[in-house]
Amino acid sequence: MSISRSKLAAGLGVAGLMTAVFGTVLVFVVPLIVDQQIVKNVQINPHSGMPYTMWKDVPVPFFMSVYFFEVLNSNEILQGEKPVVRQKGPYVYREFRQKDNITFHDNNTVSYREYRQYHFFRNMSIGDETDIVVIPNMLVLGAAVMMEDLPYAMKLVLSAAFKTFNETSFLRRSVGELMWGYEDPLVDFLNNFFPGMIPFKGKFGLFADFNNSNTGLFTVHTGVDNIRKVHMVDSWNGLKKVNYWNSEQCNKINGTAGQMWPPFMTPETTLPFYSPDACRSMELVYERSGEMLGIPTYRFVAPKTMFANGSVYPPNEGFCPCRESGIQNVSSCRFNSPVFISHPHFYNADPVLLQTVDGLHPNEEEHGLFIDIHPKTGIPMNCSIRLQLSLYIKQVSGISETGRISPVVMPMIWFAESGYIDGPILDTFYNNLVLLPSVLDYMQYVFIALGGLMLVAAVFLGICDKDKPYNSHINSRGANELKQVESEKTSVKKEHRKVIQEAHL
Repeated sequence: MSISRSKLAAGLGVAGLMTAVFGTVLVFVVPLIVDQQIVKNVQINPHSGMPYTMWKDVPVPFFMSVYFFEVLNSNEILQGEKPVVRQKGPYVYREFRQKDNITFHDNNTVSYREYRQYHFFRNMSIGDETDIVVIPNMLVLGAAVMMEDLPYAMKLVLSAAFKTFNETSFLRRSVGELMWGYEDPLVDFLNNFFPGMIPFKGKFGLFADFNNSNTGLFTVHTGVDNIRKVHMVDSWNGLKKVNYWNSEQCNKINGTAGQMWPPFMTPETTLPFYSPDACRSMELVYERSGEMLGIPTYRFVAPKTMFANGSVYPPNEGFCPCRESGIQNVSSCRFNSPVFISHPHFYNADPVLLQTVDGLHPNEEEHGLFIDIHPKTGIPMNCSIRLQLSLYIKQVSGISETGRISPVVMPMIWFAESGYIDGPILDTFYNNLVLLPSVLDYMQYVFIALGGLMLVAAVFLGICDKDKPYNSHINSRGANELKQVESEKTSVKKEHRKVIQEAHL
């Protein structure tokens, strides 16, 4: 029996040691396996199956929610009073994105154009596209500011044209017309007599050039040679930098195209991206860690310096001429039209802006820009990009349509592009990149614990096996002595009986 236990102890010891070593090896190997799978799935590779298909035809539902700042006192504004606006919306559009003209290059980059289509979603909107809204007339008030420095006679001609075409200072149009355009004979007049003044022909609309359009020719890194460069923009429309701004730093095309970022992020990571619509690169910063349906995320937000003017944040000096901090003049990339971009309701902007317009109520929850991203893969799980378009209006001598308007940056519209991963895509993402790594992570510690228990059991059996021969020897010796005593007692009894018998005789 002692030999059997000895073999059992040795077997358990070997098995326990091998199990513990295997678990320890997994501690180092599992993260490498997971990282290799992430690299394989994040690279832009036409042979990678589903990951490539998801990159090419973004399956995540994106929505654009549009809010108008309806003007409530247009006549009073023309008399120099403070504008009063009321937010009207949302009017929600489902956004479909698809990459086309995809070309892979020998230097591990790929070029493509991404096309966008928008479809109105009535059940998610506050009203219909036929709803009427009153906003400033960009063709009149915007053109007036652009013509301010022209000879007085030219401004009189422009004012006469406005009257000829029955143009008013404020538009009363449907949501659909304001979004996607309406026929206006003034557009043809301006193109004929002031060529290059406006960047379009035919219909005029705030988003007329968005629908069925693309964002330009992007060339990005595939990550095959260096995963840290995947999705990073190599060029846009063949350019390494733009020429809209007044400094080399502001003209740089940095970051990704704004949909995915390189994997393996830390809280020190930033999210740079180039936005053709804003004509510039932007950068989001880490705010906090979180979780979305069991998936760990990092939340990145816009820093307060994103639209700060040059006096508040010197690196932004190149985006000037500037006005109040918190709004950016984009006239240099919008044919000199006096258009400004900012966060909605002038969130994070100079409080002076809120004093010039009544009806604005900025807050972080509704107007802050954020992206929740899975740090291991660089894939956004939930995002909402919110921007506001405003028009600078003022009285311009010679153009009577401007009345006595006090100079003001007038909010016109703000929109939020949002999307989140859901449904089967979320399940696949969770199973492959969260659940499976977690199971492997737990398994390595299970093997280590199991190996340890087996080693403890082997030691215990070994100790018991050493004690048994000694105890057996003691027990055997005691038994022999007992037998000897019993034998002596029996002999004495026999002798006693013999003596008694002899006495009787």
